[in-house]
Amino acid sequence: MKLNKLICLVAYLLPLLTIAQEKKPNIVWIFSDDHSYQTIGAYGGRLQSLNPTPNIDKLAAQGMRFDKAYVENSICAPSRATLLTGKMSHLHKKLDNTKKTVFDHDQQQFQKILRTNGYQTAMIGKIHLPGKMQGFDYWEVLPGQGKYYNPDFITEEGDTNYKGEYVTDVITERALNWLENERDQDKPFMMMVHHKAPHRNWDPAERYMNKYEDIEIPEPDNFFDDYATRTTAAHKQEMDIATSMKIDSDLKAEGERYANDPRYKERYAKFAQDNLKGKELVKWKYQTYMKDYLRCIWSVDESVGQIMKSLKEQGLDENTIVIYSSDQGFYMGEHGWFDKRFMYEESFRTPLIVKWPGKVKAGSVNTDLVQNIDFAETFLDLADAPIPDDMQGKSVVPLLEGKAPKDWRKSMYYHYYEYPGAHAVRKHEGVANKRYKLIRFYGEDVPNGEEWEFYDLEKDPSEMDNIYNSSAAAKQVLEMKKELGKLRVQYAVNE
Repeated sequence: MKLNKLICLVAYLLPLLTIAQEKKPNIVWIFSDDHSYQTIGAYGGRLQSLNPTPNIDKLAAQGMRFDKAYVENSICAPSRATLLTGKMSHLHKKLDNTKKTVFDHDQQQFQKILRTNGYQTAMIGKIHLPGKMQGFDYWEVLPGQGKYYNPDFITEEGDTNYKGEYVTDVITERALNWLENERDQDKPFMMMVHHKAPHRNWDPAERYMNKYEDIEIPEPDNFFDDYATRTTAAHKQEMDIATSMKIDSDLKAEGERYANDPRYKERYAKFAQDNLKGKELVKWKYQTYMKDYLRCIWSVDESVGQIMKSLKEQGLDENTIVIYSSDQGFYMGEHGWFDKRFMYEESFRTPLIVKWPGKVKAGSVNTDLVQNIDFAETFLDLADAPIPDDMQGKSVVPLLEGKAPKDWRKSMYYHYYEYPGAHAVRKHEGVANKRYKLIRFYGEDVPNGEEWEFYDLEKDPSEMDNIYNSSAAAKQVLEMKKELGKLRVQYAVNE
């Protein structure tokens, strides 16, 4: 009798155990726009003492921080197209932010594959790829760049305006609504929460307008860089804080629009009174820019905390992988700049933090070379879905599990296309490994059609000394040129 009862109990429990073992993880992908690793506390550096990201830092303490995560083209729309396709810009065809290149939504994208493999998918926020989204059970996205205040959103059913609301709050609220009320609770899900912030023109939520008001933001050591050893591209760019950052639309201290805006009225009046000139004006611009940027980040960090709280309250936290990243890096005054585009470290590199309960060691750090062409493959691997052969990256799941493959990449390819264009950054391509970086600027408005830069990142992490013409670097330059040629073939580069 006892044996029969035991057999019955096993017969009852076995299917339940099998279901538990086969339960696929949920994935929450939180993506911001132009969020620099320098302004995430977990990454350390000169801004860490400002405590800019307590919730993101907590995520890093519970998961893995990637210190060598990079993009293949440091600009918004191409980066997002790469995220969806697992391919470099020249293959998914969205080369830049202009209307000259169009993203074909009919092409293969990871969320379509997830959906056919049992996942429910949602996309809320900024995608910067005009056209009807595909492969999502639910989507609500900003048109183009979107607006910080009174934002419009596009959905399958039509357009919606959120009058009187702040964009980061709307994205968070819509994401939480889907997560808590609208998803199919019998299916695993992939939810993409894509923030506009902290994209230019850095318009913070009103509740954070006074944050950092009485604090002096540390300047980078190379704030007044003279580009002495750099080529034409660094000298001719239009992204320097001194001359390219606008006092009206960027810093809200001039122009009729801001004269009576209660958020900026005091700043407006003080700027007119102080009549700053020369270096004092440049320093003021830096301080004002950085404070507004950091204030925008506070709303994003707050959003991360709200999402983590909701997952815990719903009992989803132990089976949900939470990932935080940005579409590229950004200059926080390094080289005297703002914006991105260049292959220099601050814009080439992007933050990447992953919490995977039971799999990723809390507080761990990875230093393998990771690129945004890896994201789509990683999502598919996490979901145990097939990874198409024509995707160009690799899943980082082995890295998350602490088992770096012996054949993991030793170098990365980069290519920026948007010239002529905003900020006047010349076209360039390049190759980088953990020690060296080789950049080739080419095309229109580059002397003789081609200029080169080479950096020893171990000796010169701030990339101040271009040693391309140094005889001591000749051997390494030649090796990196060979590697550049190899990667061009590997990735089927056609320009």
